[in-house]
Amino acid sequence: MSSIIEGALKPDLGSTMRKSKATKQYSQADTSPYELHRSLPNPLFAGAPTRQTRSRHLMQQPIPVEQPKTHKVRKAVITTLILLLVVAIGYGGWVGFKAVDNLEKVFGWKGLFSLFFPSHLNGEDSGRVNILIAGNSADDPGHDGANLTDSIMLVSIDTQKHTAYMLSVPRDLYVNIPGFGYAKINEAYPDGQSENFSQPGYTNGGMGLLEEVVSQKFGIPINYTALVNYGAVKDSVNAVGGITVTINSPDGELYDPSRDFATGGPLVDLTNGVHTLNGEQALDLARARGDPSQYGEPIGFEQSDFQRTADQRMILVALESKALTLGVVTNPIKMGELFDTLGSNVQTNLSLGNVRRLYTIMKKIPSADIQSESLNSASYNGQKDVDLLTSYYTPTGEDALIPAAGIEDYTQIDDFVQQLDNQ
Repeated sequence: MSSIIEGALKPDLGSTMRKSKATKQYSQADTSPYELHRSLPNPLFAGAPTRQTRSRHLMQQPIPVEQPKTHKVRKAVITTLILLLVVAIGYGGWVGFKAVDNLEKVFGWKGLFSLFFPSHLNGEDSGRVNILIAGNSADDPGHDGANLTDSIMLVSIDTQKHTAYMLSVPRDLYVNIPGFGYAKINEAYPDGQSENFSQPGYTNGGMGLLEEVVSQKFGIPINYTALVNYGAVKDSVNAVGGITVTINSPDGELYDPSRDFATGGPLVDLTNGVHTLNGEQALDLARARGDPSQYGEPIGFEQSDFQRTADQRMILVALESKALTLGVVTNPIKMGELFDTLGSNVQTNLSLGNVRRLYTIMKKIPSADIQSESLNSASYNGQKDVDLLTSYYTPTGEDALIPAAGIEDYTQIDDFVQQLDNQ
């Protein structure tokens, strides 16, 4: 795939999200303690499933291993390896080694050979390919909640009109996770992982359960998934030599006083205008949401997590644009570092042949034509900046988000997504 997938964010479970501009809706819970995943205790949600453990699925009987291949097949494999060697020598032996070593980590040897056979993408016949990208900080396990997917994004590509949009899914969206009950959507991935989720039509594991939730709530098919860890942002930005972003805050700057422990300074301190960011700075911007801090008051983060997801989309577009420049593609050192990032930080059900086909499609879509969309400031029914979400208190008193039309009422959100598809 031509883009380097956005990294995930280090979660901060100790703080709650700022209140939305919309009116708070409170549950009619009594003073008894509730568990996070219990059904909502009021008549509107009678019959909603309580938090429960999904039954583990029986393992399928192992498929008998095929006998050794024929001489012709062995010859084809040897020929393929020779072609890989030729590519490696032609582009630089070191880069070739990096490519083979790291791409094998992501796609496996079978997927690696698919590089020579660009695959027709699922959804391409209908003219739209949807990819669900989620990020966690599993590579930074020194805190609680490392497996929560605090960054969730839908990337939708129109393969006929050559346009695309990115839509952030708020991590605090309060949903009914099938088999587990009500919780914030960022818990779907670890839930699925814990119970080895497996359902026909979905990816196995945690990404499959998250895929099921997003596809059902948003009324769209998910063709592919990708899970990245937050280190991918820092490493990939450094690999391409930095990215250029434009800050345009109504307050004249973005300032998050929380500490960057690597530098000792504020997490973000960027005035309006054009800035070139290194990997650490890009990661800090992708993480920042203006949480209360002992070091001062944040500026430009009134939208809290919505500002953060907007910054994430901006970083992803900037990274995609920089990665496709001639200075990166023809630089063996930068390409080798990009391959290192891919191998260490990405899990996906895309084959390498799929990625090659995506690359061909994405080359035809200028970065400026990739729309950045949010559910809290949607252009909907002829109006701008419509908030399709509202704040909600969970039975345990946590801040969460639900559709503005009401809990489990995704009519407006589904209409908005269809509107994006039809543009």
